[in-house]
Amino acid sequence: MNQDKTVFAQLMDFVPYHRFQTCVERYQGNKWVQEFSCWNQWLAMAYAQLTDRQSLRDIEASLAAQRHKLYHMGFTKPVKRNTLANANHNRDFRIYRDFAYALIDIARPLYAGDSLGLDLEKTAYALDSTTIELCLSLFKWATFRQTKAAVKMHTLIELHSSLPVSVMVTTGNVHDIKALDYIDLEPGSILVLDRAYLDYARLFDLSQRSIYFITRLKKNLCYKRVYSLRNEGQPGVRCDQIIRLTGRDTRHNYPLHLRRIGYKDLETGKLLGFLTNNLVLPATTIAALYKHRWEVELFFKWIKQHLRIKSFYGTSDNAVQTQIWTAIAVYVLVAIVKKQLELSISIYTLLRVISVALFEKVSIKQVLTIDDYNMVNDADPNQLSLLDLSLGQ
Repeated sequence: MNQDKTVFAQLMDFVPYHRFQTCVERYQGNKWVQEFSCWNQWLAMAYAQLTDRQSLRDIEASLAAQRHKLYHMGFTKPVKRNTLANANHNRDFRIYRDFAYALIDIARPLYAGDSLGLDLEKTAYALDSTTIELCLSLFKWATFRQTKAAVKMHTLIELHSSLPVSVMVTTGNVHDIKALDYIDLEPGSILVLDRAYLDYARLFDLSQRSIYFITRLKKNLCYKRVYSLRNEGQPGVRCDQIIRLTGRDTRHNYPLHLRRIGYKDLETGKLLGFLTNNLVLPATTIAALYKHRWEVELFFKWIKQHLRIKSFYGTSDNAVQTQIWTAIAVYVLVAIVKKQLELSISIYTLLRVISVALFEKVSIKQVLTIDDYNMVNDADPNQLSLLDLSLGQ
């Protein structure tokens, strides 16, 4: 029933067009625009992300090679690199930031039934950042070090869905701890952090807002044990203690009791120390939640490797942010398609299949159904393989 639509056009059918237009109108994105609208810009950038285009010239050339199919992809006119470069430079990146959050609002309820396999009453999140290094001579605004430029993506991931629910893009010299000032979570939720976020005043603020945190211990932590909790029947748990901080500054910055857990990873044998303000969850659950923190690392690895943010199509702050937010929007869009089509394959596999089938005029569900990719042995059983020939010599 989708014979007249390319896979790319069918994928774009999952985009809530009215929500997109709301974002465009909010920032007057189409003001004074005659031909290349924000929608065309989105289509071009989404195409570039899905097919891993290396540059503006690459985008222009690859689309020109398929010019007889552009109308079926939603383009009204061929895409010129100068036109796209000007759009990325001049049109407010907040259009695509708000649109990415609109897609996240659609995706989160679809994944609400997914579980981490842990007995949790509230949602668990992980916060981390990744640094994207840039050329200092081209990106002078992206201050990082004396000889380098960079931007940072401070990302809050919902652990059970692996969806980014909050992203803050800053220059590379902004410390990770600053992201804690902008965290807005529901009371009772759990936030998993690494040691880069150990700021006891900020952690105390999280406690005052009834947000639980789990982080790693620093070796030089000054504390006094108040009492120990029982840990029988919890494999790997070496100690489980309620402590109070005794450092000159830390005891004032965090005046409440904390929980210190010593844990030995049963797979690697590595000794780990955790610090949390949750005094109720089993110690093994605390350790398991911290292990799930790697979901945010996998997100960074996935989006860097398989969406185009390692090299940029423009050098201005606006162009860079536009590209990052369209990459996030594409990631979430693929996640929405995965759920709405009830597909069991991973988002990585979805992206790989979509990238080679964008111009096909077949049902997108047929393309993305894993059963359609069974390996077929076309070899003639009467013909010797190269291995057989080598063995016979």
